[in-house]
Amino acid sequence: MRNYRLLLVLVLSLVIALNVVRASDESKVHIVYLGEKQHDDPEFVTESHHQMLLSLLGSKVDAHESMVYSYRHGFSGFAAKLTESQAKKLADSPEVVHVMTDSFYELATTRTWDYLGLSVANPNNLLNDTNMGDQVIIGFIDTGVWPESESFNDNGVGPIPRKWKGGCEPGEKFKSTNCNRKLIGAKYFINGFLAENEGFNTTESRDYISARDFIGHGTHTVSIAGGSFVPNISYKGLAGGNLRGGAPRARIAIYKACWYVDQLGVVACSSSDILKAMDEAMHDGVDVLSLSLGAQIPLYPETDLRDRIATGAFHAVAKGIIVVCAGGNSGPAAQTVLNTAPWILTVAATTLDRSFPTPITLGNRKVILGQALYTGQELGFTSLVYPENPGNTNETFSGVCESLNLNPNRTMAGKVVLCFTTNTLFTAVSRAASYVKAAGGLGVIIARNPGYNLTPCRDDFPCVAIDYELGTDILLYIRSTGSPVVKIQPSRTLVGQPVGTKVATFSSRGPNSISPAILKPDIGAPGVSILAATSPDSNSSVGGFDILSGTSMAAPVVAGVVALLKALHPNWSPAAFRSAIVTTAWRTDPFGEHIFAEGSSRKVADPFDYGGGIVNAEKAAEPGLIYDMGTQDYILYLCSAGYNDSSISQLVGKVTVCSNPKPSVLDVNLPSITIPNLKDEVTLTRTVTNVGPVDSVYKVVVEPPLGIRAVVTPETLVFNSKTKSVSFTVRVSTTHKINTGFYFGNLIWTDSMHNVTIPVSVRTQILQNYYDEN
Repeated sequence: MRNYRLLLVLVLSLVIALNVVRASDESKVHIVYLGEKQHDDPEFVTESHHQMLLSLLGSKVDAHESMVYSYRHGFSGFAAKLTESQAKKLADSPEVVHVMTDSFYELATTRTWDYLGLSVANPNNLLNDTNMGDQVIIGFIDTGVWPESESFNDNGVGPIPRKWKGGCEPGEKFKSTNCNRKLIGAKYFINGFLAENEGFNTTESRDYISARDFIGHGTHTVSIAGGSFVPNISYKGLAGGNLRGGAPRARIAIYKACWYVDQLGVVACSSSDILKAMDEAMHDGVDVLSLSLGAQIPLYPETDLRDRIATGAFHAVAKGIIVVCAGGNSGPAAQTVLNTAPWILTVAATTLDRSFPTPITLGNRKVILGQALYTGQELGFTSLVYPENPGNTNETFSGVCESLNLNPNRTMAGKVVLCFTTNTLFTAVSRAASYVKAAGGLGVIIARNPGYNLTPCRDDFPCVAIDYELGTDILLYIRSTGSPVVKIQPSRTLVGQPVGTKVATFSSRGPNSISPAILKPDIGAPGVSILAATSPDSNSSVGGFDILSGTSMAAPVVAGVVALLKALHPNWSPAAFRSAIVTTAWRTDPFGEHIFAEGSSRKVADPFDYGGGIVNAEKAAEPGLIYDMGTQDYILYLCSAGYNDSSISQLVGKVTVCSNPKPSVLDVNLPSITIPNLKDEVTLTRTVTNVGPVDSVYKVVVEPPLGIRAVVTPETLVFNSKTKSVSFTVRVSTTHKINTGFYFGNLIWTDSMHNVTIPVSVRTQILQNYYDEN
């Protein structure tokens, strides 16, 4: 069996490895990476690719049939069906940088924008200052789009931007006329997927062989970032209001590279298809590229061309395109964050100030508030049971949610069932509900770790989540009476106080497992129970809309904010946008309360949970100072991270030689300071550029991590018409005498109007350094 490395579809229930049988001597798709383009004419570049295959295969027909894709816009390369021996011959060619086999990847609301301070009702905010993102183009690589959705109407949208070179590709149930002034681009890429899955039946597949979306994931992400205004939308009466995306007049382009596999019930994305989609997006003229995709732990290094997203993103960022990626759904475990390259803007998921309390009334009249998305009829007082052996039978009984099917049906028929689970995925809830329903039960109460995401149970079956403490209270009630009963009422929507903001349990956490000195994630954004458009084919679609959770939903929130900022600052670099977002982020919720990170146990959020904090679009529009970076800075990072010259040259696409001695990774000009191995003292450098008033004076404020000294020189930065950028140093030392975990603080530059804040994360590691030196 051949195990393909999969990108996670950042919808929590889809985490399955795809195995495909292949004979060792059979032709397989290989990606031949040639680095930087040697010619500006894409037809010339493609012809050179065909000539290379012709020289290898000896026949124009064979060369044509072998070719899967020609990458000719952002970089030079091609995907072709080759045997291992043919691939080795190509790899030995001097003009070839690297040859790698193809791999497969799986994919990783109405309240959102009011919560983030971007209400349409406010005439003096970023939304209105930028004409709602008009003329900015956001590209998405995902499962496609449902073009008829109300979220993609072009009412009030002006002409298509002149710079746009893309178009709408016709296909199955998708016509070029499905596009409009809002949805200006739609292409699909399936050749890589088909070349590796010759048994895939395009005729019988439920997915559309076109840019049309089947499962709804792509439609959902697109509408979050750039959906048009749709009035009076709700999900069965919950989470209702006027729906729109973050940049409702931005233009959107979808690049479908992810396909539903009916036999396995998963979505698979060929890396060659993804890379071709990124190449086309660069050519078409997108300003922002949003990917709700990510690899699995362990990650490939940034210079390893098997990390196709990092490779494609490097070239996109070099062309001025901001690349926004989901951080992954493997939280709350540490070191699980994905898409960690410093040229990518990586997003964590947080909750809104909204909850869905669902009253559970016990027979003793005690009312417990669970969480659910239940919109059915009230379930009046009904028998309540916790399946356990009464001690006088040999039958099997289980109160574990995943094992409810082991219980005799009679124990659950006509009753509400209480069960406990330690499973972190919603599948535990859905499976428990299906077992109870199949046995003739009327509802299920699931006790689990607090903070995991909510999803409606199929057919609106009553399934309510509570924590272990409340579950134990209910269990004690059941054991205290001979005839326990319970009433379940429909869920309600509660917005604002007393609902607090939290980092979602599922959101992947830092530190960065590839390069611990590079803070990831960069920023947090709402990604829990987000209402947006979907495909009507989706099982959970209600009137073409759905509530989903994941960092898949958080990434397009940030992409929408970036689109607004791009409209305001069209000449900023991708790094400038990241800096503005990180240094102005909220570190408390809208009520001034601490933001907590859900998990076991709950704690105050730190930079490894949400980077700089929660995105604050209004403040990011005028950050005062920025920590800027360009392509050469990213190359210096690669040198400082210890990658060798040949691997860096592979990624960059041209010969690169690192200096000797190599630069320090601590000097990478990020809007953060992360020191993973501090022994005695270290001095690092940052450079800030003034993007505020020309004549500005900033003074430093240091909030050092516990037991850490940080001395900044100079303490005052003076900017004028001649001095636009100033460097400063930070001397960091520890008072700890033992190895510690990370402690956190902040470094702030303030001019009374702006508080340019970067997170500081320091870990003392005396013992490790001792062994390194001896």
